[in-house]
Amino acid sequence: MSQPDLFVVCKNCGSEVSPYVTECPYCGQRVRKRAPKINRSTGEPSTKRRRRARKLPRLRADEIAGIAPETRPYATGILILLCVVGVLLYAAKPTRDLGYLWVNNPFGDDQPWRYFATPFLHADQLGYAFVALVPVGIFGTLLERRFGPAPVVIIFVLAGAAGAALAGTLETPPLLSDTPVWQVYGANGAALGLLCAWLVDDRLAARRGDDRENDLLGVYIIAAVLVLLSLTTEEANIAAAVGGALAGSLIGLLLPRLTKAS
Repeated sequence: MSQPDLFVVCKNCGSEVSPYVTECPYCGQRVRKRAPKINRSTGEPSTKRRRRARKLPRLRADEIAGIAPETRPYATGILILLCVVGVLLYAAKPTRDLGYLWVNNPFGDDQPWRYFATPFLHADQLGYAFVALVPVGIFGTLLERRFGPAPVVIIFVLAGAAGAALAGTLETPPLLSDTPVWQVYGANGAALGLLCAWLVDDRLAARRGDDRENDLLGVYIIAAVLVLLSLTTEEANIAAAVGGALAGSLIGLLLPRLTKAS
């Protein structure tokens, strides 16, 4: 690297000025277009471009014990997107039958396939959809990072269907309604299933001595909100919440064994 000049001579007044200024301090004549960059480590002008910091590669599966790999939650995003599509389809044509579960319906619309379709539907209940899908995004992402996309989809579908089936079988009436015919739909049971599956896996890991130091207070608050949602929202139905939580807990018990076997 060439050493900088100790001074430059102003062509206007002939004064010796610093090479790091652009104007002569004596007469104001411009001596150069721009001052050179200074290397802070040596105090000399820097001629090299700053090198870009190297980014660490993504964490691979089983690279660090107890740390989930860095993967994008595509399955969780697709599940939420399908629920949003259900809201848009209802907004386009509210009379369209997308698979809502009717309980105690004298017209006989209680087909088994509705158990699997109704968790994706929220009609025009945007508040209900938001409260239910936020936990789906949180716990679906956590489970997908640890176990992959397939368990997340299985838990969502089976927990939601189990909750809807329990509500339809028991014909549990909404607490705030006395109508003889009612609907059960939405992702409340599926959200509780994902939450319980994650919580069971976390507690099993703590028993094995692998305490992941998660803050469970927020988990319990979200669970309480989902339960209260089932008590205050007619379509959520408390039986659907209980069925989804039980199904998610059972799958959570099997998740470590299933993933090790695969």
